[in-house]
Amino acid sequence: MRIIVATDQQDLLDSIAHGLGEDVEMELAGNRRSAWEKVEASAFDVGFFDLSFLKAQNAGVEQGYQNLKLIRPGMRLVLMFADENLRTGIELLKKGADEYLTYPIDPMELSLITEKLILKDRQLATIKDLQDEFWSPEHEDVVNTQSPLMRDLYDKVKDVAPTNSTVMIQGETGVGKGVLARLIHHHSARRSNQFIHVHCGAISENLIESELFGHEKGAFTGAIKRKLGRFELADKGTIFLDEISTLSASAQVKLLQVMQDGIFQRVGGESDIKVNVRIIAATNDDLHAMSESGQFRRDLFYRLNVFPIEVPPLRERLEDIPYIVDSLLRKHSQMGAKQIQGIQIEALEGLSRYSWPGNIRELENLVERAFVIEKTSLLSMSSFPKELFEHYQSQAVVPLNTDLPLAEARNRSIELFERQYLTELLEKTEGKVGRAAELAGITTRQLNNLMNRHKILKENFKKSGAVSR
Repeated sequence: MRIIVATDQQDLLDSIAHGLGEDVEMELAGNRRSAWEKVEASAFDVGFFDLSFLKAQNAGVEQGYQNLKLIRPGMRLVLMFADENLRTGIELLKKGADEYLTYPIDPMELSLITEKLILKDRQLATIKDLQDEFWSPEHEDVVNTQSPLMRDLYDKVKDVAPTNSTVMIQGETGVGKGVLARLIHHHSARRSNQFIHVHCGAISENLIESELFGHEKGAFTGAIKRKLGRFELADKGTIFLDEISTLSASAQVKLLQVMQDGIFQRVGGESDIKVNVRIIAATNDDLHAMSESGQFRRDLFYRLNVFPIEVPPLRERLEDIPYIVDSLLRKHSQMGAKQIQGIQIEALEGLSRYSWPGNIRELENLVERAFVIEKTSLLSMSSFPKELFEHYQSQAVVPLNTDLPLAEARNRSIELFERQYLTELLEKTEGKVGRAAELAGITTRQLNNLMNRHKILKENFKKSGAVSR
């Protein structure tokens, strides 16, 4: 178990270290900046955090808590605060914090909480071991999720994968339907046999039957020799029919025959060919509505829709973005000499406020682009297209929170306005501090002080070859 203890009270650091014993790996952070740097750099199972240390990135306590959970959603959090901050602490417990301790720390209370955390860690490890017994190691990144919707989906996969049932995967373009189909195949009894992927929408109508079922020599102009179809190649394995709603009427008839009887004829052939194939289909259309309107065979729809799985779009599982980004960065780092360790909190929060019309495929493309562009060890906002964060920035101007006292709400709005103003100003001047100060009507020293206060680096705004003054 890895733990971070973030407080400026040295005696408390020692007490917690003594209470947890030698079986844990512990990082100590004596100030706010050190705590956030350590959390950004690596993952922890548990964080003991002084409440004031949550005020990172010039955000209030509640926003700082949200930022912390965004970048480390799996970390259990123990809040530490004085009695006068009890109300704020209780609010964060309602939002998901795990435990709390009040100053001065009672050694008995600390001992009880640490015992509870260690027990919970063992329980989580047992659950993970049981999960790992089902999921193969190479698919751990795929099934790593914080989304309740995805947990339910993977439970369905666990149920259906070992069977021979036909699966219908529905979802928007880019949600990962093909990845899910492979996940089902690789956790079935057919895993040692072929997985054949057919993109029905990418094959012309006059060729789809030949592709699926093969053809005999001379069956049509250009058929100079016999060709085996995808169903023959997938015998004893799995065939994945992507965009199945685009199948022609005649291909639908042949597919229905295969599903009913396990036999078909090649184009131009007369003899029956028997196959044992599991079918997984996918579509981003409403196949039920298409079958009701006569655009798709109703009897075929019912044959395909034995075990339907609906994949949620990325905008409904935003809590998984940190895991997906981390997995993508590790993949790209392994393929080349360039190493990027993670992503800045501000950029991650911006990604989590975007609507993702292209879903995971869009996120994958943008992370790959940012990986190529980024010059530091962490992905920053400047490595992504500017328009990606327009919604995020517009929301940051005046976030109204009526749970706060007026003075604190006003101060927070001013801080966020200053940050957005400085960000857009430096973007406009390409990181030239002197020019930015001139436009702002303040001195360079005043601008530098504001940038330091908001932790804004001019290097993040420089274009290639630009020189600041």
